[in-house]
Amino acid sequence: MTPMKDKVVLVTGASSGLGAETAKLLSRQGATVFGIGRDSDRLAAVFTEVERGSYVSVDVTSAQGCRDAVEECVTRWAGLDVLINVAGGHRMRRTETMTDEDWADDLAVNLTGPFSLCRAALPHLLERGGNIVNVASIAGVEGQAYSAGYCAAKHGLIGLTRALAVEYTADRLRVNAVCPGGMLTPQIEQFSPPENPNFDLIMRTASPRGMMAPLDVAQVIAFLASDAAAAVHGAVYRVDNGKGAG
Repeated sequence: MTPMKDKVVLVTGASSGLGAETAKLLSRQGATVFGIGRDSDRLAAVFTEVERGSYVSVDVTSAQGCRDAVEECVTRWAGLDVLINVAGGHRMRRTETMTDEDWADDLAVNLTGPFSLCRAALPHLLERGGNIVNVASIAGVEGQAYSAGYCAAKHGLIGLTRALAVEYTADRLRVNAVCPGGMLTPQIEQFSPPENPNFDLIMRTASPRGMMAPLDVAQVIAFLASDAAAAVHGAVYRVDNGKGAG
């Protein structure tokens, strides 16, 4: 099955976790994958499993870096069909101890970076009738303790998704978001709550079915990126292993 054959897909955060699984899955489905991430060594390891594609080390908090990455993708692969914004970061902090820099960092990687990439990619996606998949979080649809900056950014990313979906309703462009729950990724392995946390509050975000594999979420992203989701526009998909069912 090659539902992504002849599609050029830019995946951010492709050096590990969900971004890496998404890049490899789309490659298996026939896509040409252009991956970006901060760690070039990890990108190189991931792309040993990508049949057709290339990668570049980029910090998504740099607007110029985002513009350059999109242009490199378009130049190298003669166009762009799909942008998948996976890159993000979550550090738990008590709100009263957050610095201005902490707040700015949360928004830079989780919201401003995806915006910069969307802005740079839009002319190319409009030309090809492409689509955007933004990876938000269940923190974008509910509150989480010790996560004020992260929640604000992910709520903002859902707002960005919906705003673009409305703005480009009359165009050949689709924009959707995925909101994952807890996944077994390197980020969760680095879980570091603040001092003396209330674990009852933290565990409110957990699914009774436990953690998901990144591939579980990557498969939903791949569906939204494909022509099988041609009628899906402006949607916000919770992929949370049943956490939000109750």
